[in-house]
Amino acid sequence: MPSFDIVSRVDLAEVDNALAGIAREIATRFDFKGSKCAIERRDGDMVLVADDDLKLKQMHELLKVHLTRRKVDPAALDYRKPEKASGNSLRQTIVIRQGIGADLARQLLRELKDAKLKVQAAVQGGEIRVTGKQRDDLQAAIAVIRRRGIEQPLQYVNFRE
Repeated sequence: MPSFDIVSRVDLAEVDNALAGIAREIATRFDFKGSKCAIERRDGDMVLVADDDLKLKQMHELLKVHLTRRKVDPAALDYRKPEKASGNSLRQTIVIRQGIGADLARQLLRELKDAKLKVQAAVQGGEIRVTGKQRDDLQAAIAVIRRRGIEQPLQYVNFRE
C-alpha cells in the first residue's frame, strides 16, 4: 500500500553554518562594534546574548536572513522570553522545534479524518505515517494538511508505492 511520512526536521548542520555567518557579520558590522552580542547553539536550542533590546531585535533579523539563505525555515524557531543577564545585557533562548508534538499530531489526525479521505494515519514517535490504497488519496491528504496553514514547517518524506 502506498504511504508517506509527515515529519518536522531541521538540518542542524545548516543551522550551525548560519550561526557562523551571523558571528562573522556581527564581528564586521559597524553598529555591533564594541558590543558583547553573541549567539551559540547547544543541543536543540540557541542562546542569544545582546547588549540591549535594539541589538536583540537586530540579531533576530540576522537570524531570519541567514537561516533563509541556508534554506532553513525560521518558523521552526520558538522564541522564549528575554531575561536579564550580567552587565545589563539580555539573554534569550530560542528552541529549535524538531518532530511533531502530541497536540499538533492530534490536530493533523483530526483534520485528515474530517476530510473523509480513504487514508489511515498513525503517530509513530515524532512522525505521522499516512497510508492509502491510491496515490491520489495520499496527494489529497497532503493538500488538506497544507491548506491547514500550520506555523511549524512540515516535510512529506518516505513516499512509497
